[in-house]
Amino acid sequence: YSQVFGQGLCDIAEQDPRVIGITPAMREGSGLVEFSRRFPERYCDVAIAEQHAVSLAAGLACEGARPVVAIYSTFLQRGYDQLIHDVALQNLPVVFAIDRGGLVGGDGATHQGAFDLTFLRCIPNMVVMAPADENECRQMLYTGLTLDGPSAVRYPRGQGPGVRIEQEMRALPVGRAELRREGGSGLLLLAFGTMVAPCEPIAERLDATLVNMRFVKPLDEELLLELARRHSCIVTLEENVVAGGAGSAVSECLAAHGVTLAVHHVGIPDRFIEHGSREDCLVLAGLDAANLERSVTRAWVEHARLRAVPGGRQTAV
Repeated sequence: YSQVFGQGLCDIAEQDPRVIGITPAMREGSGLVEFSRRFPERYCDVAIAEQHAVSLAAGLACEGARPVVAIYSTFLQRGYDQLIHDVALQNLPVVFAIDRGGLVGGDGATHQGAFDLTFLRCIPNMVVMAPADENECRQMLYTGLTLDGPSAVRYPRGQGPGVRIEQEMRALPVGRAELRREGGSGLLLLAFGTMVAPCEPIAERLDATLVNMRFVKPLDEELLLELARRHSCIVTLEENVVAGGAGSAVSECLAAHGVTLAVHHVGIPDRFIEHGSREDCLVLAGLDAANLERSVTRAWVEHARLRAVPGGRQTAV
């Protein structure tokens, strides 16, 4: 993902001289090595000063630039005050390329990017995107640079599912999800970012509807409400803490429109995930493929049990 971001930023910078890359000492990790070599006059490494990186981006945006702040999820927490007051409050067009979103593994609990969807979606003016694959990461970066306000593209450490990357860049419609599979069982899976790929075989096995949500904010409320009318159980899946995360946004939307149905949230549990490989951390959090299937199946079976119809019959699973 870091390489896809770095190449995408170079491609966009060739077309738009306003694009500036900023990083707080994360050039190699965030994939900005090539950008720094090709566009040295538009590259700013502010060293380990996350707050300054965000404020610098705000100042440049005020002067007509299109700054992109490449930063790890865990370190954006240090620039939260500047994100709110210097960028979002002024509705400035700054793009945050948030690397290491989710579980990162080897660097331990201090580096897990577990909280960004929660602390970003509560900020007014923010657009928050979570790509399902490498190509969406590239297209979302371009999308953010077409907007007149602040945005964030949040992607994980490591490799994507291996989809073909389109060289042509196109802006995605803001707040529009992608219906990946229409199921017939009554189960609706709303997957954010990295959870889309492992949910595809689960949706096939359970004949569930699967949606690549793409946008955490704004949420695709129109599609969500339409699908809620045709399904009896929703499972949201995200590589972020459940508390206040993307799944919470789904529940808030349903409650605001008076929609009552079973909703189950799957995400990082309410504890710090310690040191280990990314794969080990996913297992510890219950977000590896096997645990995801167990969680979704358990939610669906329990829902079916509680929906026993008159006469003692049960809904089919």
